[in-house]
Amino acid sequence: MGSRASTLLREEEIEEIKKETGFSHSQITRLYSRFTSLDKGENGTLSREDFQRIPELAINPLGDRIINAFFPEGEDQVNFRGFMRTLAHFRPIEDNEKNKNAAATEPLNSRTNKLLFAFRLYDLDRDDKISRDELLQVLEKVDVEQKMSIRFLH
Repeated sequence: MGSRASTLLREEEIEEIKKETGFSHSQITRLYSRFTSLDKGENGTLSREDFQRIPELAINPLGDRIINAFFPEGEDQVNFRGFMRTLAHFRPIEDNEKNKNAAATEPLNSRTNKLLFAFRLYDLDRDDKISRDELLQVLEKVDVEQKMSIRFLH
């Protein structure tokens, strides 16, 4: 499957994604293979339902917020490039040292962009504020998950 995935992604697309996200060629082809395996509709995009089939997201108390982060407001599908841009926020910050370019925009995995990304996970109504209710929703989800884990272990 890995070779099939790499042949569907053009070399110039890989180079553009490398510059934009900081991922290596092998990481991009590996993630493209994963993307295509999640694309049950085989239409080159992922839906929220495709993400919900990922076991780690399904059990994560913040899984729905992480999934929402992949979708720009009003969109219900994400293509591979958008998928990669979102994943780039999860790359370690120290990788930026290797990719510094004075003319380039701030990397997606910069400290500032990571903070903005994390903030958006909590700002459900996208009003650029985290309300008390929004914070309580997150705390309640995490608390419920912890209680379920404790019950499971006993």
